[in-house]
Amino acid sequence: MKLTLTEERNPLTTDIDTLPTLDMLSLINAEDQKVALAVRDELPYIAAAVESITARIQRGGRLIYIGAGTSGRLGVLDASECPPTFGTPPELVVGLIAGGLAALTEAVEGAEDDREGGAGEIAELDVNENDCVIGIAASGRTPYAIGSLQEAKKRGALTISIVCNRPSPLGELAEISIAPVVGPEVVSGSTRLKAGTAQKMVLNMISTAVMIRLGKTYSNLMVDVQPTNVKLRQRARRIVAEATGLDVQQAADILSACDGEVKTAIVATLAGVSPELARRRLRETNGYVRKAIG
Repeated sequence: MKLTLTEERNPLTTDIDTLPTLDMLSLINAEDQKVALAVRDELPYIAAAVESITARIQRGGRLIYIGAGTSGRLGVLDASECPPTFGTPPELVVGLIAGGLAALTEAVEGAEDDREGGAGEIAELDVNENDCVIGIAASGRTPYAIGSLQEAKKRGALTISIVCNRPSPLGELAEISIAPVVGPEVVSGSTRLKAGTAQKMVLNMISTAVMIRLGKTYSNLMVDVQPTNVKLRQRARRIVAEATGLDVQQAADILSACDGEVKTAIVATLAGVSPELARRRLRETNGYVRKAIG
């Protein structure tokens, strides 16, 4: 079988083990600089994915990431960050990894080769036509990810791939293929490096842009943050202060009057209405702060 580009040997790093440490790091850094440019080339496909995902979530769908190894871990990471950052329920953005939770911290032998296992995960979630399934695999050949997208496609879900080779079986299967081609790794085949960085950048873009489109920010402020610990309560006060021009103590007072609800506090302050009316305005505008302010 012909090697994929992500598995090929990088001719620029063949002497990396002989270099002084600073030169070694400079070489790694030079390779890393290629990642953002490769992602830039995929922006039209990322934009198409964001718009399609947003539309499906607005009609009750979910966003599901699925992959093996590093790719699976990155999907689980992105999914787990959405509830604290954007106040989403944990079932809205779901991360699945071959081998289950144990695979987050250790290799589960053979899990990535289980095509039926990937399909079974999608079936178990009862994926339907409102859902979006993103298969993540650096090579684009991982059977687990391919099986999951095949099952998702049968069920009418939107299928998206994030791969680092073109063409690839996973990319050809997906309705939208995002393929930042970053080239051979510094250490041959170690796709946790450039390929993993590219996948992380794409996932950051997708989840952030979708949440912005869903009204989870006001300006560039994360107004659906859940103040569940000391750091996040301090952040909530700063967000209200930034959005309204109040000082931090005034922001804390209005937050307290609004039961800690950041959006409610901002709308109540900027629209000059009671917390109850601010909540009603937010319900009527599906949580979009700008629209609720009027």
